[in-house]
Amino acid sequence: MTSRARSAAGLMLGWIALLWVLEGVDLVSGNALDSFGIQPRDLTGLVDVVPAAFIHFGFGHLAANTLPLLVLGFVAALRTGIRRFLGVVLLIILVSGVGVWFTAAPHSNTAGASGVVFGLFGFLLVRGFIERKLLDVGIGVAVGAVYGSIVWGALPTDSGISWQAHLFGLIGGVLAAFVFRERGRAMTAGTAVRPVP
Repeated sequence: MTSRARSAAGLMLGWIALLWVLEGVDLVSGNALDSFGIQPRDLTGLVDVVPAAFIHFGFGHLAANTLPLLVLGFVAALRTGIRRFLGVVLLIILVSGVGVWFTAAPHSNTAGASGVVFGLFGFLLVRGFIERKLLDVGIGVAVGAVYGSIVWGALPTDSGISWQAHLFGLIGGVLAAFVFRERGRAMTAGTAVRPVP
C-alpha cells in the first residue's frame, strides 16, 4: 500500500470513527447534539452548516451513510491527495448546508453526512471528464454503476429525507470537480512554457 493510500485510509477511518463517537455522545446526552442541525432561514442556524455534516439522527441514519462515505471518501482522497480532498469536502459541506438553509421546509432540522456522500459521488462522477484522465473517467463510470441509484434521493420523493441536502451536495461535488481540478504539469511545477522560435 502506498503512502497516499495509507493516508487516505487513515483519514477516512478516523472520520468514520469520529462520526460514531459523536453519535454515541448524542445518545448518552439525550440527543443534545441534534440541536446542531441546520434550521432553515434562521441566521443563528448558519453557524451549524459545518457541524451538521457530522451529526446524525440515530445509529440507523449513521449506518446508512457509513459505507458510501468510507468508499467514496477513500477513492476521492486517494486520487486527489489529502489537501485537495479536504478542500473538496469543505466546499461540498458549504454548498449542501447553505442550500438546505435556503430551501428546506420551515421548522425542519437537517443533519447528516449524506450531503457529503452525494457530493463525493458527483465529484468522482465528473472529475475524469473535466481533467481528461482515462483512469478517473473509468472510476467515474464505476462509481456511477455502483452508486448511480442514489440520484433518486436528490429528488423530492420522500418527505422524511432531506432531498435538499442531497441535491445541493451533488451540485457542490460537481462544482468542486471544476474548482479543484489539477492544472497543467508545467504550471504546477512553476515553470513557464516558451514557444519555440
